Amino acid sequence: MNGTVLTDMSVNLPEVVAEVVAVFDRYETALIANDVAVLDELFWDSAYTVRYGIAEILYGAAAIRAWRQAFVPPGSMARSLRHRVVTTFGQQFATVDVEFLRDGQPVGRQSQTWVRFGVGWRVASAHVSMLQVESQ
Repeated sequence: MNGTVLTDMSVNLPEVVAEVVAVFDRYETALIANDVAVLDELFWDSAYTVRYGIAEILYGAAAIRAWRQAFVPPGSMARSLRHRVVTTFGQQFATVDVEFLRDGQPVGRQSQTWVRFGVGWRVASAHVSMLQVESQ
């Protein structure tokens, strides 16, 4: 097997959950403000990074950066979050899943895979989609 084998797979160590919540909150603040510099910083700078958006499919950090540079928000980016689920595995790997609501739009869903690198936590994979009907 290539790569590093994670030997400590403790789920949801409180200190790791707190780190991931803090970095996710930083991401959320940057998203609402359309702070492209912070959003770019928080994605893993790799050709392996993937972002499936509502209307875009992006492979690699360069494509994600280019899309963000060209993206013009269609009005307010403000949203409220519900049902945030943070799951960490050991001290290096985490997932964050959340539902979000914006005025006049269907329920949105966002999933992110976070990995701790030497520079800190980074999104390695993200998926955003919208429901066409209200979920329970």
